[in-house]
Amino acid sequence: MPEEHETKRPTVTPVRVVIGLCLFAPFVAMLWVSSYARVEPTFIGIPFFYWYQMLWVVISTALTMIAYVLWQRDQRARKKGASA
Repeated sequence: MPEEHETKRPTVTPVRVVIGLCLFAPFVAMLWVSSYARVEPTFIGIPFFYWYQMLWVVISTALTMIAYVLWQRDQRARKKGASA
């Protein structure tokens, strides 16, 4: 007799919320242009508008790495829980 597969709804956990926030934060920061559309303060002669965006490249990379590590940890925990 074939087994019937239950359709599982996606599980929302605190870890997954953090993952979502890590991936969503750079979009909010870059789409809110009025928060960084200015010249001052300058950093080594570079206007704020430019160095702020370049800083977000680094921050986005770090947040994406954090989200990836958390996702991998979450998937391993789910596989252990399913097999136990």
